[in-house]
Amino acid sequence: MSSPATQQPSPQLFFQTINAYQRTEALKAAIELEVFTAIGEGNTTASEIAKRCETSERGMRILCDYLCIVGFLNKEGTGYSLTQDSGVFLDKRSPAYLGGATEFISTEKLTDNFKNFAEVVRKGGSLDAEGGFVSPENPIWVKFARAMAPMIAMPAQLLAKLADPAADRKLKVLDIAAGHGFFGIAFATNNKQAEIVALDWARVLEVAKENAARAGVADRYSTIEGSAFDVEYGSGYDLVLLTNFLHHFDPPTCEMLLRKVHASLGEGGRAVTLEFVPNEDRISPPDAAAFSVMMLGTTPSGDAYTFSELQRMFANAGFARSEIHELQPTIQQVVISQK
Repeated sequence: MSSPATQQPSPQLFFQTINAYQRTEALKAAIELEVFTAIGEGNTTASEIAKRCETSERGMRILCDYLCIVGFLNKEGTGYSLTQDSGVFLDKRSPAYLGGATEFISTEKLTDNFKNFAEVVRKGGSLDAEGGFVSPENPIWVKFARAMAPMIAMPAQLLAKLADPAADRKLKVLDIAAGHGFFGIAFATNNKQAEIVALDWARVLEVAKENAARAGVADRYSTIEGSAFDVEYGSGYDLVLLTNFLHHFDPPTCEMLLRKVHASLGEGGRAVTLEFVPNEDRISPPDAAAFSVMMLGTTPSGDAYTFSELQRMFANAGFARSEIHELQPTIQQVVISQK
């Protein structure tokens, strides 16, 4: 019996990766030019799309062909069409439009952290002298609160349904690092008896309060201004939300915060944590595991923590037990920790 053919070495992955900046810039250009919206409106040829987007026909043809190659468009003959994902997330007429998120994801304040990544690796953290994304009153979080909101609506509703499925009793909720406020707001809209206290920097909370008023829950939405590490939380909370927060810090810092959280919870209270949680091998699932690179570049000591690491932090802070839940179809997971 013949042995299977040995796969030949290929430089393909090298070239795909070293040229990946072209993929990023092509998508950013398509969003800026409203290419996906133009196609959604019924413009299908390069000539029609170019006219709608006010570009050269040659430039638009090459851009649209490239978007087909990388999976954002389909092509039949000379006509282009949206993929299902592009129709939902990149056509500005869609309620799930995500194009605005590039205002945060692609801001130079974020991407500049990766321009000398070898030095970041040597140091083991952000090169920003002020502490990267965790510096006090960092204005990037105002941009985050406004730009990332469309991405949050669906996971926020899923989280509220998971943690408060019956929605039939009074609930006092502390939303730490509330940002846009949508996680706390989701609990308020899911449960008419829920009262939300949002904690964040003052300028960020202005965005959260706008969103709470727009959702019609401003009468059950109050705020605490300042750092989660410094301010007093109050007490008697049924739930404390820690959404996309712990990954910014090292375990001792997380445990210090979690001891404050534990003390603020009433009897039977729970901490609800949303995180990118890699498996124990730290390389799967790929999207969650790769988030550690973002933390390496933008924080002094943050990381994407495994469930066992999170479990240990909560236990060291006094919590009785923690359990993990999928939050499909998102790539994140929820850890619910019982006081």
